[in-house]
Amino acid sequence: MAEGEEAPPPPPGSWIKDLADALEEGGCDLETVRNIIQGRQLPADLRAKVWKIALNVVGKGDSLASWDGSLDLPEQSIIHKDCQELIVPEEEKSVLTLDIESVITFYCKSRNVKYSSCLGWIHLLKPLVHLHLPRSDLYNCFYAIMNKFIPRDCFMKGRPFHLFRLLLQYHEPELCSFLDTKKMTPDSYALNWLGSLFSYYCSAEVTQAIWDGYLQQADPFFIYFLMLIILVNAKDVILAQESDKEEMIKFLETSPANFDLEDIEDLFSLAQYYCSKTPASFRKDNHSLFGSSLLGLKDDDTDLSQALCLAVSVSEILQANQQQGEGVRFFVVDCRPAEQYNAGHLSTAFHLDSDLMLQNPSEFAQSVKSLLEAQKQSIESGSIAGGEHLCFMGSGREEEDMYMNMVLAHFLQKNKEYVSIAKGGFMALQQHLADINVEGPENGYGHWIASTSGSRNSISSVDGDSPNGSGDGKGMKSLVNKMTVALKTKSVNVKRKLSVFIENTSTPWIEYLSIFPGLSSMSDDDRKEVVNIQTWINKPDVKYNFPCNEVKENGHMFPSHLLVTATHMYCLREIPSRKGLAYIQSRQALNSVVKITSKKKHPELITFKYGNSNTSGIEILAVERYLIPNAGDATKAIKQQIMKVLDALES
Repeated sequence: MAEGEEAPPPPPGSWIKDLADALEEGGCDLETVRNIIQGRQLPADLRAKVWKIALNVVGKGDSLASWDGSLDLPEQSIIHKDCQELIVPEEEKSVLTLDIESVITFYCKSRNVKYSSCLGWIHLLKPLVHLHLPRSDLYNCFYAIMNKFIPRDCFMKGRPFHLFRLLLQYHEPELCSFLDTKKMTPDSYALNWLGSLFSYYCSAEVTQAIWDGYLQQADPFFIYFLMLIILVNAKDVILAQESDKEEMIKFLETSPANFDLEDIEDLFSLAQYYCSKTPASFRKDNHSLFGSSLLGLKDDDTDLSQALCLAVSVSEILQANQQQGEGVRFFVVDCRPAEQYNAGHLSTAFHLDSDLMLQNPSEFAQSVKSLLEAQKQSIESGSIAGGEHLCFMGSGREEEDMYMNMVLAHFLQKNKEYVSIAKGGFMALQQHLADINVEGPENGYGHWIASTSGSRNSISSVDGDSPNGSGDGKGMKSLVNKMTVALKTKSVNVKRKLSVFIENTSTPWIEYLSIFPGLSSMSDDDRKEVVNIQTWINKPDVKYNFPCNEVKENGHMFPSHLLVTATHMYCLREIPSRKGLAYIQSRQALNSVVKITSKKKHPELITFKYGNSNTSGIEILAVERYLIPNAGDATKAIKQQIMKVLDALES
C-alpha cells in the first residue's frame, strides 16, 4: 500500500473491526487485545498500537526531550556506520537513520553502556522502524524491549545460554549430549537468536509475525521454548550430520532464516506444548535474568554452567502433585543413605540408595528397575505420587550428595528425559514445611513426612526436638542443621521398598490448595452448560468419542472428550471437582472444518481450523488444538464424517 493511502475499513462484525474499535476508544489493555486477536495474524495498520500496548509504553513521555541531541560518543562512528547499513526506503533514509542513531546514542548515554556492533541492536530496531513510529515512541519501545525481553549477560558464555542448555537437556537429553560432545554450546549458534529476538536472520514479515505472538505472550522466557522447537525440529538432521563443527554451527545459526509465515502458528503451538511440560521453577528461579538492573543487583549464587541438571524448588514439588490435570507432576526419588531415609522422608518419595551405585552395582541396577516400574504403576493408578518427571532429592549437603550426583549422571547418560534435582534437598523441604506451618494448618506436618517404621513423623520428631509430635513451632530452625537417625540399616530389600512406596502413596496429604489459592478453577466455566459425560457418549446420534486433552494457546491442557455426531463435533471438558460431569466447551459444525493439521514429530497434537469460504478465499474463524491418543484413527474418522456431510450438502 502506498504511503498516505488509508487501509480499507474492515467488514462489520469481523474481529479486525472489533480490534480497531477497541484501539480507537483508548484505554485498551493487553488482556482485552489478546481476547480479540486470539493468536491470529495482526493487520499491518494496527500493529504499532498493539505492540505499544504489549510493551506498556502507551502514554509514556518523550524521554529524549531533555537531551541536547549531541552525537558525540567515542564509538559514534561505529554507530553511524551500522545505522547506514540498515535497509530502509531511500526517501526516508536520512530521517530514519538519524532517529535510530539518536535512540542508540541516548540509550548508551543514559544507561552508561558502551556500544558494540555485536550487541545486535540494529537488528532489534529493524522491526520497530517498519512501524514508522515517532522518535519518542521508537525509543520507548526499544527501551521496553531491552528491559523486558533481552536477558542480562546476553553474550558468549553468558548465563542465559547455560540456562537454555539445561532446558534442552530436560526435554531432549540425547540431542543435548550430542551437541556437548561436539562442544557446540548454545551461545555458539543462538547468540543472535536471543539478542535480536530472531530478527537477525528472519525476514521482516516473519519477524513481525513472531513478535506479534511473543509480545502478546508477555512472557520473556517464552523465547527459550521457540529456540527449543528449532532444535527439536532439526534433531534428525543434527544427529545425522557428518560435517565439521563450524559447518554444523552455521547450519543451526542460520536455521531461523528458513521460516515462512505459515510456520509461525505451528512454532508457537509446539512451544506452548513444551512450555506446559516444563517446571515453573525454570522461570521463577531465573526471573532476575530479565527486568530493570535494580532487580538484578542481587546476584544468584547458582552457577548454571556447573549445574548438572534443571533444579526444581521443593514448594513446586509439593504443589505440582496436588494439581489435577496434565501439568508437570513429579516422581520424587530420595537418594539419601538408608538410615536418613528411614528416619524421615517425603511421604511419596521412592528410595534409591545412591551409595549402592559403587558398593553394590547389581542391587543398584535392580533398584533402578524397580524405580521405573513403580513410576509406571503410580502414573497408571493416578496416585498423587505419580509423575513422568523424575526429581532426585539429596540431603542438601554437598559432601553427602556426591553419590546422588553420580546417580543423576547415570540417568542423564541413559538419555532419560524430564530429569531434575530438588533444590536444597531434604534440608530445604524441612525448612519449607517449617515456614509454611507458621501460617498454615497446625496439624499439617504428619501428612508430609513418613518413616519406614510405618509411623508418621512430624518435622520436629524427625529432627529429634519433639518426640511427641506436638510441634508448637519452637526449635524448627534447628532442624535444617541436624538430624537424629531413628533407624540404621545398610539397605532395604528392593521388593519391600516398592511395597512401602505404594503403601505411602495412599495416605492423604494436607490440603495444599489453601496455601496456593491460584489453583482454584476458572470462574468463566461457571457460565458454561454442565452435562453428564456418559449420558452424552451414549446418545444415539454420537458416532465417535475420543478421550483427549484440549490444548489452549498458553499451553494449558484440560482432560476432555471429542464427540462426533453426523453433523457436529463437541468438546466436553471434564470438571475435576465433579467426577463424571463436563462443560460443553465448544460446538462446531463439521462443514465448517477447513483444515486439520498435525506435525510430523508430534502426530498426537491435532489442530482443527474452522471457517467459511468467500470470494477472497477462506476466512478462519476459530482454531482448536487437541492432544489425542491414536490421533490417526480419530482424524480419519472425523474426515470421513466431514466428507459425508459435504456429499449430503452437494446432493
